[in-house]
Amino acid sequence: MKRTNKYIILLLLILGIAVQAPAFSAPAVLETKPAAEVQTKTAPAVVVPANAMQVTPLALVANPNSFLNKTVVMTAKFDKFSTVGLDYPPALRKTEDYIGLMVFRDDTEYEIPLSELKLFMKREDAQKFIELKSKDSVKIVGKVFSSALGDPWVDVLSLESIKK
Repeated sequence: MKRTNKYIILLLLILGIAVQAPAFSAPAVLETKPAAEVQTKTAPAVVVPANAMQVTPLALVANPNSFLNKTVVMTAKFDKFSTVGLDYPPALRKTEDYIGLMVFRDDTEYEIPLSELKLFMKREDAQKFIELKSKDSVKIVGKVFSSALGDPWVDVLSLESIKK
């Protein structure tokens, strides 16, 4: 009887993991609009403050506390929109209002997302960039609002597609 209970518990545990796994690995989905309703790819121009700091994504990740509450400007290769980091209480950005975006690391020849850099954009602004493809170059202006977990958490103020 004990052996049977162990097998049942093991089976339930495996089924529980199988049911939960897709929730953690599902990519973020933005609502799509008919082509006639999609706005142009360029967002309204945002004035970059004179005190904005030009930085590389890796430099920002290496020392997030140095950039806390500062406006930063960086260029990177876009990877994808994502929900990574959303709804984390110490640096809260709600999934209903925000979408994350990921960029690739620039210190390797391989395509590895820079997951340590948490970039968040309002969903209505992100809709303007639905045509962005992986590896497109982008210019990001953002404000570092937290360094929770030792990572930079950035509100994207503007996003510009530089080249495809």
